[in-house]
Amino acid sequence: MTIQEILKQYWNHDSFRPLQEEIIQSVLLGYDTLALLPTGGGKSVCFQVPALAKDGICIVVSPLIALMKDQVENLRAKGINAIAIVSGMSRREVDILLDNCIYGPVKFLYLSPERLLSDLVRERIKYMNVNLFAIDEAHCISQWGYDFRPPYLHIADLRKLHPKVPVLALTATATAEVKIDIQEKLQFAKPNVFQKSFERKNLAYVVQAHEDKLRKMMDVIRGVKGSGIVYVRNRKETFEIAKYLTQHGFRADYYHAGLPSDQRSVKQAAWKTGKVPIIVATNAFGMGIDKPDVRFVIHLEIPESLEAYYQEAGRAGRDEQKAYAVLLYGPADRAKQERKFISAFPSADEIKVTYHYLANYYQIAYGAGEGLSLELDLGEFCSRFKLEPIKTLNALKFLEKDEYLAFNESVFLPSRFRFEVRNEELYNFQIQNPGWDAFIKTLLRSYAGAFDNYVRIREFDIAKRTHMNVQQVIDGLNQLQQFGILNYLPQTDRPQVTWIRARQIPDNVTINTQYIEERKAVARRKLEAVFAYAEHKRCRSQMLLAYFDESDSDKCGICDVCLAERRQNNAATITDDIITEMLQLLSNAPQKLDDLVSSIHTGTDKEKIDTLRQLLDAGKIKTDGSRYYV
Repeated sequence: MTIQEILKQYWNHDSFRPLQEEIIQSVLLGYDTLALLPTGGGKSVCFQVPALAKDGICIVVSPLIALMKDQVENLRAKGINAIAIVSGMSRREVDILLDNCIYGPVKFLYLSPERLLSDLVRERIKYMNVNLFAIDEAHCISQWGYDFRPPYLHIADLRKLHPKVPVLALTATATAEVKIDIQEKLQFAKPNVFQKSFERKNLAYVVQAHEDKLRKMMDVIRGVKGSGIVYVRNRKETFEIAKYLTQHGFRADYYHAGLPSDQRSVKQAAWKTGKVPIIVATNAFGMGIDKPDVRFVIHLEIPESLEAYYQEAGRAGRDEQKAYAVLLYGPADRAKQERKFISAFPSADEIKVTYHYLANYYQIAYGAGEGLSLELDLGEFCSRFKLEPIKTLNALKFLEKDEYLAFNESVFLPSRFRFEVRNEELYNFQIQNPGWDAFIKTLLRSYAGAFDNYVRIREFDIAKRTHMNVQQVIDGLNQLQQFGILNYLPQTDRPQVTWIRARQIPDNVTINTQYIEERKAVARRKLEAVFAYAEHKRCRSQMLLAYFDESDSDKCGICDVCLAERRQNNAATITDDIITEMLQLLSNAPQKLDDLVSSIHTGTDKEKIDTLRQLLDAGKIKTDGSRYYV
C-alpha cells in the first residue's frame, strides 16, 4: 500500500498533517531524520506509517512506559501486532517476546531505554529484520536537554547491529544546541532536521501574579469554561485541589502516577468524554492522551523548565480553537523553587550513602545482584534510612548516569501467567488431581495462547467464573506455580530498580562530580529562563519562541502582556466609552454600584470604578450613599 492508503486504512485520515509526509518520505529514502513537531503534532504517525510500508519490524525506544502501553494498545486495536518490553518483566517473559520479534509477525517492538543495557536484548535485536529505529522523546539523549536520561546514550549501539537501518528521532521541544547534540549522539550520516514552528497562534499564554492562587484559578475556570487541566506539584495537592473545586460547584477529579492502573483509566475516560471536565494532576498526566478540545491548562506552580511548560501548556487547543495556558505565579514561588533546586543536586558522599543503603535494603551482598530488577517503595526506603525523598530520587538518577543501576518511576505491569508444561502433561495433572480440574479448565477457556506466551490474567474475572474470592484465585495460581504447572507474575505498580552492575565495595563506587556540576549549570540556566518568563513584561509567545531559537517572531497579540499594551494604548478611548455608557445608564434610572459596574460592557472593573470616581470628582455624577444618579 502507499503511505496515503496506510493512513486511510489504519487512521481513517485522508491527508497528513503539516510536515508528516515530508518526514515519512525522508525515512523511506533511508535518511537519518530528526523531526520536531509540537505537542499534538502527530509524531507517532511519522514512524508508524513508514514502518507499515516496509517489510520487517520497527524498534521504538521511549522513556514513557504509560505512553508505550497506550501506543501498543492503539496499534493492536487497529489489528497491528505490537509489543512492549519494560522494566519489571521476568527474564523468561522477555526471552519469549524477543523470540516472537525474530520469528513471529510482530511489526513494532517498544523498548524502554534501560532495556538497551541488556546483553540479551542487544543480542536478539541482531537477528531481527529491523526496518526502522524510532527514538521518541529524543531530547532525552542530550545532557543539554531538560530531561536527560543516561541510558539513551546506548541507543547508538543499535546502529552497530544494523548499520544500514535509518534512525528517526522525534521530540516536541529542543533548543539549537540540543538539536545538534541529538544528531551527533545518534551518529547521523548528515544533518537532516524537519521542524515545525513552535508558534501556537490560537493559544493565549497568560501569567497571573497573585497571592490567592485558588481564587484566581476559579476565576479562570469560570471565565473560560469547557474542559481543562490544572497542574500541581505533588500527589497530595491533586486530591486537595480537586476537592476544593468540587466544594465550589465544579466537576473535577484528580490524577497521579501512584493511583492503581484501573483507577487511572476510569479517570482518564471520564475526563476525555467530558463527564468530568476538570482534571487536577501532576505532570504524569497528559502524555499520549489525545483530547483536542482542551480549553485551558492552568499551572498552580512554576515548572522546572520552559520545555516542560511548553509541552504541558500545549495540551490546550489542539483543535486550533481559542485556548488559554495560564501560569499562576505567587510571591513565594521563586524561593520555593530555589529550595527545590538545592535538593536536586546531592553531594557525591550522599549519592554513595544512598547506593549502599539501597543494597542493604535489598540485602544484596558485595559482588552480587547484577541484572536484578526489584520493586522500590521509595517512601518506606527513605523512612527506614532517614533520607530526604527528593534528594534520594536525584541520587538514584546520578547512580543511573554512572551505570550502577537503572531506575524507573512507577512501572505498572498487569498480572500475567504462562503454562510451563505441555498440553499432555497438563491433562495428566488434571486426571491425577481432579480437585484442580475445574480451575484449570477455567484458565484454559479464558486465556488462549498461554502455552506459548505470557498472557494477561484478571484475577477478579476468574474469581467470578469459579465462584471463588480473589484471594483464593491468587492462592490457587501460586500453588500451581509451586507444582511447576505454570508461572504466575502478580501485577505490580511500583518504581523499579535494576542493578546494572553487581554491588561494589565502597572504594569502587566513584561518582562523576564534574558531570553533576555540568547538570547543575544547565538546570540553573533553565530555571532562570522560567523566572524570566514569569516576571518579565514581554510578549509571552515571543519569549517562548526565542527560547526555542525562533527569534524573529511577531507579537502574538493575545497574551496578557500584549492585551495590557493594547489596553494602555487605548486607555483614553476606553475611558470615553465607559463615560458614555455610564451616563446613558444613569440618565435612565439611579443605579447601585454593583449593578452599574456589571451593566457596563467596556473595560475592567477597576477601570469602571476609576472612571466613576473621576465623574464624581467632576460633579457630573452624584450619590446618596447607596445609589448613583445624574
